Amino acid sequence: MEPVSSDECLMQMAARGDLAAFEQLVLRHQESVWRTAYRMLGRHGEAEDIAQEAFLRVFEARERYRPTAAFRTYLYRIVVRLCLDHLRKGRSVPTDNLFPVDDSPSAQQQLAQREQAQAVEQAIGRLPPKQRTAVVLRYYEGLSGREIAAVMETTLKAVQRLLARARAALEARLGEFFRE
Repeated sequence: MEPVSSDECLMQMAARGDLAAFEQLVLRHQESVWRTAYRMLGRHGEAEDIAQEAFLRVFEARERYRPTAAFRTYLYRIVVRLCLDHLRKGRSVPTDNLFPVDDSPSAQQQLAQREQAQAVEQAIGRLPPKQRTAVVLRYYEGLSGREIAAVMETTLKAVQRLLARARAALEARLGEFFRE
């Protein structure tokens, strides 16, 4: 049996009524939860709503929580489900400002970076929701293939296929930016 992580300990403490433990969990994960929701939905307000809803669901389920998976996987599963439900309801995803752009000192370099970032944002925004989810979790949140499979409740092979299809679609749409 794997050792229990500090997140799982905090959840167990929260289940016993320790609100400070739950607050620690929120503080530890709120940025990555919001960032994931924002990258999937593309709107600050909607990402904030999803993040709040995700933590509310974790809080409401704290007494039923069993550490069968890493807490992070459990939390991302909730966030991804909420985002996919939100997208299924027909709310469009804007294709601008999904990801912050790093400013560079040179105006020309800055313009080129912005153009490239906007193209990447648009391309990711046009991916089907499951492919977008896999890309965000892998390349922006750093989850492993197994963690993504657990979050998305699918197989590792299915995640690998989603990522391969997403990379092919992104390469087709973005090839001009990466050819020399």
